[in-house]
Amino acid sequence: MVKKISKPAAGATGARKGARSAGDFAAGLNTSKLAASVKDSAQQIWLAGMGAFAKAQEEGGKVFEALVKEGTSLQKKTQGLAEDKIAEVTGRMTAMAGTVTAKAGQNWDKLEAIFEQRTAKAMNKLGVPTAKDVQALTKRVDDLAAAVSRLSKAGGKTATKTAPKAAAPAPVKRARKTAASA
Repeated sequence: MVKKISKPAAGATGARKGARSAGDFAAGLNTSKLAASVKDSAQQIWLAGMGAFAKAQEEGGKVFEALVKEGTSLQKKTQGLAEDKIAEVTGRMTAMAGTVTAKAGQNWDKLEAIFEQRTAKAMNKLGVPTAKDVQALTKRVDDLAAAVSRLSKAGGKTATKTAPKAAAPAPVKRARKTAASA
C-alpha cells in the first residue's frame, strides 16, 4: 500500500541561524524521504500493473474459451429459432400457393367451359356439324354400306331373274346462306 507522508514541520519564526541550518537539514531529510516514498509508490504501482498483466494473460485464455463456448451456444439457439421460423413461413407459403393454384385452376376450368360453349354455339350457327353429328353420320354410312353389301350379295343371285332398278337420285342438301354471300 502507498504510504502517506506528513508535511514537514515549519521552523519557528525568528529562530537563530543555527536553527535554520538544522531546519534546512530537516527539510532536506524530509525531501529525500518524500522522494523515496514517491519512488516506493511508483514501484508498487508498477508491480501491481505487472501483476494485473500476468493475471490477464493467465486467465485470458480461460475467459476466451468461455466466451467461445457461450457464443457457440448462442449461435446454435439462434440458428435453431431461425430454422423454425423459416420452416413455419415456408409451410404458410406452400399452403397459400396451393390455395391460389386451386382457385386459379377452378377459374381456368370455368373459362374453358365458357369458351367451349361459345365456340360450339358459333359453329352451330355457321352450320358446322358437331362431333356427335359426325359420329351419327358415320354410323349411318356404315349401316348403309352394310345394307348395300347385303343387297349386292342378294342381288347377284336374283340379278338374272329381274332387271336392276334405277337408283333414286340422292337428295341435294342446300348450303345455308351466310352473311358474306347474301
